[in-house]
Amino acid sequence: MNDPQIGIPSRAPAAEAVDDTILPFAVKSLDLRGRIVRLGAAADTILSGHDYPAPVAKLLGEAIVLTVMLGSSLKFDGRFILQTQSDGPVGMLVVNFNSPGKVRACARFDAERVAAAIGANAAEPGKLLGHGHLAMTIDQGPEMSRYQGLVPLEGGDLEQAAHEYFLRSEQIPTRVRLAVAEEFRAGKNGPRHHWRAGGILLQFLPNSTERARQADLDPGDAPSGTARHVLPEDEAWIEGRSLVETIDDIELLDPALSSERLAYRLFHEPGVRVFRAAPVEAHCSCSRDSVENMLRSFPQADRDDMVEDGKITVTCEFCSSTYTFRPNEITAGCFPA
Repeated sequence: MNDPQIGIPSRAPAAEAVDDTILPFAVKSLDLRGRIVRLGAAADTILSGHDYPAPVAKLLGEAIVLTVMLGSSLKFDGRFILQTQSDGPVGMLVVNFNSPGKVRACARFDAERVAAAIGANAAEPGKLLGHGHLAMTIDQGPEMSRYQGLVPLEGGDLEQAAHEYFLRSEQIPTRVRLAVAEEFRAGKNGPRHHWRAGGILLQFLPNSTERARQADLDPGDAPSGTARHVLPEDEAWIEGRSLVETIDDIELLDPALSSERLAYRLFHEPGVRVFRAAPVEAHCSCSRDSVENMLRSFPQADRDDMVEDGKITVTCEFCSSTYTFRPNEITAGCFPA
């Protein structure tokens, strides 16, 4: 009887780049797992749908990539919500990822403070965010409790916040790289810009309990004056994170460089295995019915205050869709004033 062919098939990495995808990969010899996210139309649809200043759009784009990378790890149909609240010019970012693969996002900001930051060449992500917190929420549905993790924002960017989250909440060695930029293309009516975004997440997940140990968080509950607990980093993790730190933004954004080729470029020596890519799309869950039901929940006096020029107008913060109602359309079934 012939021996069955049970080896993992190998092939050259795909040459053609595919946007709006999440590509999981694994480097078995280094106990590494990760995901590469490439967003084209999905990012452009969301960011171009708002009249955000470029630094605000770029910051929201980074939040979208981070949310897609984290939300795509859900093993069930649910929602992953990333939200910042801070004292910087960009006071709030909200990104919702509905599995499988639907994302929407919006930002709230102080236009005058953002303009002042741009004028002073101080529109870096950390300065736009300022100080506050980043919340990551997993919503498994109405029958299940929510899980939420919080991490402080202390003047750093979203990459730093993500590293702090995994250090303190998950205690998994993790590295994240995020990139967002405008791509300009020639057109019949002059150049047109499109937003592109990309990112990579790498985690060290050894099977050995001993190799998975992490140093105690400082300061913990140790008595004052106790020396900080330190564990040497695993050599496999040192190699993996060092390779990720070599990535340039253009490698995460270049439409001519496929996610598979990027994974191969990074990890061809130890060997890398890629899995089936999952699609991502910009999708807002708002609808006329849902907005109408929301308005019905308000007391009559509040709805009366919403009437302008004989109608109530509601604009979705996520997709900018506008819904218009006559007051008498939403009187039935409402709460009493």
